[in-house]
Amino acid sequence: VQLQASGGGLVQAGGSLRLSCRASGSIRSINVMGWYRQAPGKQRELVATITSGGSTNYADSVKGRFTISRDNAKNTVYLQMNSLKPEDTAVYYCRGIRYGIDYWGQGTQVTVSS
Repeated sequence: VQLQASGGGLVQAGGSLRLSCRASGSIRSINVMGWYRQAPGKQRELVATITSGGSTNYADSVKGRFTISRDNAKNTVYLQMNSLKPEDTAVYYCRGIRYGIDYWGQGTQVTVSS
């Protein structure tokens, strides 16, 4: 499985972005898909996850602002990010876990200016 992330960019504080993570094959068999981020000098951290059944989980710092969703027909997982803050600036990575095996996409840079 290959994951391709896209949608990052530069946005002002309070703005919105939508990230996409497209898989090379069907995501129906991917048990969990998620978004993680890594800011300069910091460890990679979980942003949001979604299971094959549609259950979601969010980091406290993004609850109420970010929404993760998946479109199985398009083999794509999305991260809608609203009310962005400068502290959301990071490289965002998508991840898929299928039968215990980890797959990571390349990162996409999100920069939020104050």
